[in-house]
Amino acid sequence: MASVQTPAATLEDLARVTEKAELIDGRIVPLMPIGRKPGRVAGRIYRSLDDYATQTGRGEAYPDNAGFTVPRLSSGRQSFAPDASYYLGPFPDDPMRFLEGPPTLAIEARSENDYTPSAAAELAAKRADYFEAGTRIVWDVDLVAECIHVYRAEAPAQPTTFRRGQVVDAEPLLPGWRIDVDWIFA
Repeated sequence: MASVQTPAATLEDLARVTEKAELIDGRIVPLMPIGRKPGRVAGRIYRSLDDYATQTGRGEAYPDNAGFTVPRLSSGRQSFAPDASYYLGPFPDDPMRFLEGPPTLAIEARSENDYTPSAAAELAAKRADYFEAGTRIVWDVDLVAECIHVYRAEAPAQPTTFRRGQVVDAEPLLPGWRIDVDWIFA
């Protein structure tokens, strides 16, 4: 009996999807919506980033589900849809299309199902994809421990962890931008 192969999905196919999804290895992979607390935390980070972009006139901040396309990575990934992000450009000619290139700073706020060993492996694989694509900094926002693990392209396996009572930043990428960890998790 012959098997029928489904054609690989494309970025054009992804653009027609109505829910949050990413293109990985020719498959459109739906992403689960985040819950109340992860959404609020990611929203607070976005809000602070957007204020920074407005004040400096440098780059743009994006809330959950902004689409970034990248050339096919070794994992097969061709897109990202982080929970919040910052992008220094270049910007597409058509502002209605996905951003071309990786986010400069990607924020991933963990959802309730992101605390298993398999989820940790998936998060690590996605961070590796971000860095392979050219992202400079990735934040892993841990809502259970109320801390932020900051991974940098220069040392992707050596995060710096920021906890309540501290101020987290994205130096030297976003000079002068800082955000109070207590406010993020309030």
